[in-house]
Amino acid sequence: MILNNQDATWAMNYFIEYFGQYERIDQYLKEQKLEQVKNFPFQLPGMADEDDFFQNFEISPEDMKFSVTEPNGQIFDRMLNKTSSHTNMSSIPGKSIRLLVTETTTNTIVGFIRLGSPVINSKPRNVYLGRPLLTTDLDEMGRFNNSAIMGFVIVPTQPFGYNYLGGKLLAAICCSHHVRDILNKKYDTNICLFETTSLYGSSKSSSQYDGMKPYLRFKGLTDSHFLPLLHGEAFKKMNTWFTERNGEPLVDPEASSRKLKTQTKMVSVIKESLKQYDANLYDKFSKFVNKTRDLTEQKRFYISDYGYENVPQYLKRETDELKPGMHYEKFTLENTIKWWQKLATKRYKKLKENNSLRNELEIWHSDAQIQIIR
Repeated sequence: MILNNQDATWAMNYFIEYFGQYERIDQYLKEQKLEQVKNFPFQLPGMADEDDFFQNFEISPEDMKFSVTEPNGQIFDRMLNKTSSHTNMSSIPGKSIRLLVTETTTNTIVGFIRLGSPVINSKPRNVYLGRPLLTTDLDEMGRFNNSAIMGFVIVPTQPFGYNYLGGKLLAAICCSHHVRDILNKKYDTNICLFETTSLYGSSKSSSQYDGMKPYLRFKGLTDSHFLPLLHGEAFKKMNTWFTERNGEPLVDPEASSRKLKTQTKMVSVIKESLKQYDANLYDKFSKFVNKTRDLTEQKRFYISDYGYENVPQYLKRETDELKPGMHYEKFTLENTIKWWQKLATKRYKKLKENNSLRNELEIWHSDAQIQIIR
C-alpha cells in the first residue's frame, strides 16, 4: 500500500501530534488508563466490584489465610482494570489462565494473577540457558511450550499491596507448586520455568520482584524498544482511515497481537510513501519514530525454577528428568505464604508504629488521583 503525498503527510502529522504530547512513559500510560476508565460500567453503591476488595487493615499478616481460584473471566477483567494502573489486554495468544487470590478470614480479594505463554525470544533467558532456543527444532520448541509459563498480570488490590507487600505475596504464589499443579492439570504440561517482567524499567530503580530469592531471581534487562501504541479513539480513527484507503484491513482480523501488527504496518506504509514523495519528510518522520521509541523501556526480567536444579538442561533436552534441588520444598503454597508473612508482618508493624498505614481503597475512575507508578 502506498499513500498519495497529501495522505502520507496527514498521517505523519497525526502520529507526530499524538505522541509529541508525551515526554515520559508514565504520562503516556496514565492517558491510556484514563481513556479506558471512560468505558467502565456504572455500578450502584453497595453493589460495586470494589466492595469485595480487602479493606480490614487491622488484621496482621500472621492471621491471614488465602485461597487461589479460577474466577469468571469477565468479572476478573473488570475488577482488575479498576485496580491496575496498566491497560490490560482481555485476551492473549496461547495458554491463558486467570487466578483470583482471596483472603479467606475476611472472604475478600487481595489480588489478580494472569499467566500465559511466554515470548519465544528473550535475551535474559538466552543468557540463563546459555544460548537462544532452537526455534527450528520442533522437539526443543515442544519441550519449551510444555515447560514454561509467564506472569502477565501480578497485581494486588490497593492499599493491600502497599500495607502488606501484596505484590510479593502474589509473585510467591505464582512460583508455588500449587499453581504449577493447576497449570499442569489444565494444559497437561510439566511446568518448570516461570518468567515475568517488571512493569517499568528505568523509571523505577526497583521492582516488587526484588528481594524474593529463592522464589524469583533477577536475570537482566529485556531488549524491548518499540513504538508505544495509539490507544482508544486515536487508534480506531487511524485504523478506519487506513482500512478505507486500503480497501481492507491492514492486518488479518484473526491475527494475534493484531493492534501491534496493525500500527507497525501503518508506520511502514507512511515511511514508504514519504520516501517516494519527500526525502526530508521521510527523514523527519523516521527520526521522530526513533525518538518516540525512547518512551518505552527495557524491563527487569525475573525467573523461577520452582526449586528444580537442572531446568536449563531439561529445556534444551539434555535430560528428560527434572531434579528437585535443595530449595524444592520451599515452593509449596504453605511455605511461600509463610515466607511472605514474615516479611509482611515486619512491614505492617513498621507502618502501624509510624501511623503510615493506608486505609482508603485505590480504585481507578475518571477523577482518580492515583500515581501511575506506585
